[in-house]
Amino acid sequence: MAPRSNTFAKTRQDHATETAEDYVEAISEILSDQSTCRVKDLAEKMGVSHVTVTRILQRLRTEGLIEKAPYGPCTLTDQGKAMARRSRSRHQLLLDFLLHIGVTPANAARDAEGMEHHVSDATLAAMRTLLRNQ
Repeated sequence: MAPRSNTFAKTRQDHATETAEDYVEAISEILSDQSTCRVKDLAEKMGVSHVTVTRILQRLRTEGLIEKAPYGPCTLTDQGKAMARRSRSRHQLLLDFLLHIGVTPANAARDAEGMEHHVSDATLAAMRTLLRNQ
């Protein structure tokens, strides 16, 4: 009997990167508005505690996505900047697509935030093609 494909593997993998994508995108947004990004800025933006932000920033630093000295501000590495750009691009395409098919702006914004981490590149390409051809 052939092994059955695990249909949940992609979702589990996507969840593993979801937090990193959200945080590098948030750091990028904060840095576009002000000169530094501190733990307090992220805690406020993400609606979580300073402890949660500190723990996640440690993980992002280990993964090479940010640079941060103890008690200092954080910056994105080139890898972190690339991840933030990809995430923002995916989000914008999904938002544009959802608005195009008639989803209300509030629902489109909320749904795009969740979908951006799980939609395949092939699906995004199909959405992009459809939008270009309209």
